[in-house]
Amino acid sequence: MYRHIRDLREDSDLKQRQLAAHLRCSQKSYSDYETGKTRIPPDILIELSRFYGTSVDYLLDLTNERKPYPRNGTI
Repeated sequence: MYRHIRDLREDSDLKQRQLAAHLRCSQKSYSDYETGKTRIPPDILIELSRFYGTSVDYLLDLTNERKPYPRNGTI
């Protein structure tokens, strides 16, 4: 379900543990996010979209458009 999250991480040559450290979660939790075993909390999705410069919809495979939506500045 969340293949874009894995693909973006691999394209950035990052290990799961590196991204987990950035997100302040365990490597196991991050792995579960990537495989869809655990739902990703909204704050983690927002941080991932900022980190990769993409939209949350792209991360969730709801669109193939990587470009983020314009931000409203409140998040």
